[in-house]
Amino acid sequence: MIETNNMTPLSESDLLDLAQHSCGKIDHIYLHWSAGHYGQAYEDYHICIDQDGKIYAMCDNLTEVKAHTWHRNTGAIGVALLCCQGGIANNGQDADYGEEPPTGAQVESMAKCIAILCKGLELPINNDTVMTHCEAAFQDGYGPGSGDPETRWDLWYLPQSGDMQGGDFIRGK
Repeated sequence: MIETNNMTPLSESDLLDLAQHSCGKIDHIYLHWSAGHYGQAYEDYHICIDQDGKIYAMCDNLTEVKAHTWHRNTGAIGVALLCCQGGIANNGQDADYGEEPPTGAQVESMAKCIAILCKGLELPINNDTVMTHCEAAFQDGYGPGSGDPETRWDLWYLPQSGDMQGGDFIRGK
């Protein structure tokens, strides 16, 4: 874990440059939250977004394999919101996001980050190339309701998304 107050945020042009250098080598982007505290970035992800929406790179090369999504790390980028310590899935729409829920600034920044990454990587923004960890977990059989103790429900819903699932909400921005 690294404290973000000791890091320099990425500009939009820096993020685009980072993506363009990996064009043709990345085919998926997985969206997460860290299940940690605001201000605590993790090396499991390529990009972390803090509570104020600032974006931090956790590597110099987006082709680096990171441990963000079970069996889906090669050729993929992991982007995480730094939040949701102590969150509980419940039934999705009535989730308890803990004392540090996803902020509006984080969600907006994640949507912008995805748009920039997809532009630089020449990827479409759809539910095949850009998906939440929860969407991947549902596909792979360890999502909410699976009985798996390692259930991943990252971005299943967001406080800002109402009855729309988080992946659809973010991709729609």
